Formats: sequence, C-alpha cells, structure tokens
Amino acid sequence: MRSFMPAEAALFVERARSNASFIVGTLLVLLLFVTAAVSLFWTPHSPTDIDVANRLQGPSATHWFGTDSLGRDVSSLLLVGAQNSIAVGFIVVGIGLVAGVALGALAAARRGWVEELVMRSSDVTFAFPALLLAIMLTALYGPGLVISIIAIGIYFIPVFARITRASANAIWEREFVLAARACGKGRFRITVEHVLPNIASVLIVQATTQFAVAILAEAALSYLGLGTQPPRPSWGRMLNEAQSQMFQAPQLAIYPGFAIALAVLGLNLMGDGLRDLLDPKLARRR
Repeated sequence: MRSFMPAEAALFVERARSNASFIVGTLLVLLLFVTAAVSLFWTPHSPTDIDVANRLQGPSATHWFGTDSLGRDVSSLLLVGAQNSIAVGFIVVGIGLVAGVALGALAAARRGWVEELVMRSSDVTFAFPALLLAIMLTALYGPGLVISIIAIGIYFIPVFARITRASANAIWEREFVLAARACGKGRFRITVEHVLPNIASVLIVQATTQFAVAILAEAALSYLGLGTQPPRPSWGRMLNEAQSQMFQAPQLAIYPGFAIALAVLGLNLMGDGLRDLLDPKLARRR
C-alpha cells in the first residue's frame, strides 16, 4: 500500500494548477459553498417575508434579483436554496458511500453467494429509480425533504456498491494483497488496510459526480412537489412556482435554473479534473 508523501502532494498541486477543468470546477463549487455559508448568517431579506404589494418587481438596489409572485426576495431565496442543495447532497452521498462501499467491499472479499446476493439486490434496487421510489414513499408518508433524501440515498447505495466491488476485485488480485494473505491477514484487515485505501481515489471521483446527481434529483423532486416543502426555499420548487409567470417574469425561472446548472457544472468539472489527477495511468501519460 502506497502512502501519500509530501513530494507526491507537491506534485499533485503542481499538476492541479495546469488542469483547467479542476480549477474552474473547484471555483464554482467554492462559490456554491460560500453562498450557502453566507446565507446561514445573512440574507438581503427574510426568504419567507411576503409582500404582495411589491410582487414581480424587477432587479433593484432593494431586491437584487427582483421579487417573485408573492413578493419574496428572489436573491434571498437563491441563497438559502443553496443550503438545501448542499445538505441533501452531503446526506445522500454519505448514505450511498457508507452502505454502498460496505456492501461492495463485502462482495469483493467474500465472493461466491455473498457477491451474487449483493449484485442481484443492486439490480432490484435499480428497477426503482429515485423518482418512482419517492412517489411510492410519498403515497405512504406524504411529501417532504426527508422522503426525497431517503429515496435518493437508497438509489445511490447500489451505485457505490457496484463501483466498489469492481474496483476492489481488481485490487484483490494484486501481488501485495496475495502477500498479505500469505502472511495470515484476514479478509477484513486486508480490506481496511489495503483494498479501501487503494480504491479511495475512485470513490472520491464517484462521490463528486453523485453529488451533482443528488442536486439534480432533489431539484426534480421539489419541482414535482415531492421534495422540499414550503416555507423552506428550494431551487426546484422555485422553478415550479415560476411556471405560471413564464411570460410575465421569465427571470424567475432563469435564476434558479442557472444556479442548478452552475452547481452541477462545477461538480462535474471538478470530478473530471480529479479523475485526471488521481488516475495513475493518466498521471504517467502526462
């Protein structure tokens, strides 16, 4: 198992500076996180304040991005909506990582009927997309943010399980793992000390990509009324509420749509950059 030495860290930083995708993606992701962090302490106006007398106002010094059909400040809604997207992304990716990596690593370590059971269970889960699962859960428990998190999180588990199992199977055939087994190390210890550290880069890239998918999925569920519920702001629900004002105030759909696009673009670019930087084969080519 290789350790990440300071010299390698310096090389990583040097190569990162020349990777345009990684730089642009990281800047966009930082913008998303800074926006969410700022909104925890300050917004131009309260996102729940309704002022019908000033509804559908254009951008001004008072309301930077104007107001919506209820007179709420659009810039405040966008700022607080970033919190929602980041929270959902972290939770559902965390669910997928913890459960999916554990199942995938177990399947690779045990093989046989255990591997077959994990993979066939993943196939069954893939038969119920996050949207369909959210509709089923909503019918039972009602719409809400928790329901959307559960639906997306369950769908992410087989995603991480499959990539973990495939990557781990390749590591189990490597010479240093065979040497560890010859020294008497158990499967659990080998998995923790050798397999998982060597597939960490793959999982990091996958987590970045799935974070973008989570933001899109949450926005889609909120747009359909299955996700975040009022009065909590959500970019997806802002798009839904803007439908009736598309010709009168098209900016109400443009702003949240642009925010979603920037967040997803940033995460995808950062993921592509990380893939280039962390893949040893690509590193040797460069």
